[in-house]
Amino acid sequence: MNKPTRFILFALVLGALGGAAGLLYQNTRSGNTVNLTAPGLEQLPDFSFPDIDGNLRSSREWEGNVLIVNFWATWCPPCREEMPLFVETQQRLADRGVQFVAIAIDDEDLVRDFHDVYAINFPTLVGGMEAVKLANSLGNRFDSLPFTAIFDRNGKSRYIQAGEVKKATLEAELNKIL
Repeated sequence: MNKPTRFILFALVLGALGGAAGLLYQNTRSGNTVNLTAPGLEQLPDFSFPDIDGNLRSSREWEGNVLIVNFWATWCPPCREEMPLFVETQQRLADRGVQFVAIAIDDEDLVRDFHDVYAINFPTLVGGMEAVKLANSLGNRFDSLPFTAIFDRNGKSRYIQAGEVKKATLEAELNKIL
């Protein structure tokens, strides 16, 4: 392969990667919602990850609750933006059976520090690449962060969103279930 052909091929690959990265960023920032219609994605799967204290936590612990599972990372600006809303909503609706669970795709020490700074009042798990696979199985096709899935008391998927969840959206979706 001669030099001009290699250069053109390199430029095409670089352009494709840049376009894919731009699409991923736009998807994460736009807050697009995705409906679950594929078979096998309707129910909350069993999963277990360690929490920030090293204790293994299982999705079965929260059976019978309205469960909001949020995938996030400390380096993710929209994740930081929505976390105070989740803390406030957990405080306000805990007695109505609403349970948030945050699953970090990040370093455990950073997650622990973030948890303390934001005074998170719900389980914070550290999932790594297995959490990415779980998010994919729930409909996160572009590995977007944050990614949030809401399940009713029977474990049925009711709503998923790639990108930051806004207060009006969260309230509307929870009101449909509660």
